[in-house]
Amino acid sequence: MSRALDPFRFVLIAVAGRINQRQLQMIDYLREENRVLREQLDEQRLLLNDGQHRRLAAKAILMLAVLQKCGRANPEAGENHHSAAAPPRQ
Repeated sequence: MSRALDPFRFVLIAVAGRINQRQLQMIDYLREENRVLREQLDEQRLLLNDGQHRRLAAKAILMLAVLQKCGRANPEAGENHHSAAAPPRQ
């Protein structure tokens, strides 16, 4: 069996590389957009309603699960970060 890339694998790798590149560009754009929006807030606190808090918390939990699966996250650090940033709701 030769180790040369057959055409299917070559196309698959090329498409995966392009998708990865587009995702990185989108992440870079969204980070810059967040920086601009934070500058416009001018040190004001962002007020979120309960639905927005829940949506962000759900996304954070999913992201933490993915990072843990990849071996890149420390679950204790995430819990400490959130508990220090926001007092418990009553």
